[in-house]
Amino acid sequence: MAVEPGAMWPALTILVATLVLVVWQPRGLGIGWSALGGAAVALLAGVVGWADVGVVWHIVWDATFTFVALIVISVVLDEAGFFAWAALHVARWGGGHGRALFPMVVVLGAVIAALFANDGAALLLTPIVIAILLRLEFSPAASLAFIIATGFVADTTSLPLIVSNLVNIVTANYFGVGFGRYAAVMLPVDLVALAATLLVLWVMFRGQLPARYAVASLDAPRSAIKDGLVFRAAFPLLGVLLVAYFVTAPFGVPVSVLTGAAALVLLAIAGRWWRRGSGAVVPVARVLRQAPWQIVLFSLGMYVVVYGLGNAGLTRLGVAALHWLAAQGSLVATVGTGFLAAALASVMNNLPSTLVSALAVGHADVPHATRELMMYASVIGNDLGPKLTPIGSLATLLWLHVLARRGYRIGWGQYMKIGLLLTPPVLLATLLALYLWLPVLPAR
Repeated sequence: MAVEPGAMWPALTILVATLVLVVWQPRGLGIGWSALGGAAVALLAGVVGWADVGVVWHIVWDATFTFVALIVISVVLDEAGFFAWAALHVARWGGGHGRALFPMVVVLGAVIAALFANDGAALLLTPIVIAILLRLEFSPAASLAFIIATGFVADTTSLPLIVSNLVNIVTANYFGVGFGRYAAVMLPVDLVALAATLLVLWVMFRGQLPARYAVASLDAPRSAIKDGLVFRAAFPLLGVLLVAYFVTAPFGVPVSVLTGAAALVLLAIAGRWWRRGSGAVVPVARVLRQAPWQIVLFSLGMYVVVYGLGNAGLTRLGVAALHWLAAQGSLVATVGTGFLAAALASVMNNLPSTLVSALAVGHADVPHATRELMMYASVIGNDLGPKLTPIGSLATLLWLHVLARRGYRIGWGQYMKIGLLLTPPVLLATLLALYLWLPVLPAR
């Protein structure tokens, strides 16, 4: 559907109003209904048509249902005590040394973000880390260092697998990138992102870390396990799921099908379905009720709104910018695309920014090698760039919400001050790693 350039301002107004509603959520409206309301206004205003809704749903459905399934898996494991068990082990491995514990918590966050997505890491690890900090009686300054590290690493290390971030799934599906190819490119790049994250966090917070803490005050890790059957099933189930992602990728099996199947198996184990619920510990019904179903509406609504903005001219502007960057050489194209995506994500939220980035890269008339660099650079920008502002990613909004519920309030000014110091160096290091690594791999 073609929209006249004059529709840019109405489309932009609808986007801004929708973002305000998503962040504000008046009267508990929820992010889903807020985004869907914006999509309805866009349809009524003629910014998008019904055919566009079908195009958008085709782009986002796999990512959306993968996200829901991953969160269901994460919450079931959390209810079973899996993440508390892991965190207590890490706290004991620290051996009572605060400066050893800090990087261990960051690495734990990176592992959880890789396997359970950035939103899962922000939603589940944060309250567990807070509980451990309270038990260890860390000072407010030391607690802030660990809390910021947990929230920051959830996004900055959500690069390695397609399922590690909604951004990754949407982009990989749009460009037809298989699970194995994506991992071959992004796993090494993610290790650089992790190293850079550790470095910048260490430089900023090393003076606030406690020299010692009392290991004896920690509970035994085994005491955190609430459902032994779910706990014992976790490792083999996750291993099989990871292998299945790689094995089925050449056949084009949607990752949501595999992740949904794994979630169903875990729900069956947790709910003791073969015993009709007898002996169940995890409240499966509550898990399903509290699953992020609003994200289904949010994905469709938000992407429809942004698709309308793309129709109105934003995609053309993005394509023109990418053409200019490509003309400056591969290095500028890689770094420039990443920072451009990051800037867009920080003001628009990274989910709609991902669609804009994908459409722009997809329509850009550039050499194949440059296009591939730009594609992965846009993923990096949309994964890491949101840390510049509180509205940049759903994971950050969830993280701030979790903190507020536990009495930790980080103002937007304080957050942006930290984000502006931490994000650019990590983003630059990660983009440079992509620029150096991707040409080494066989051409796709």
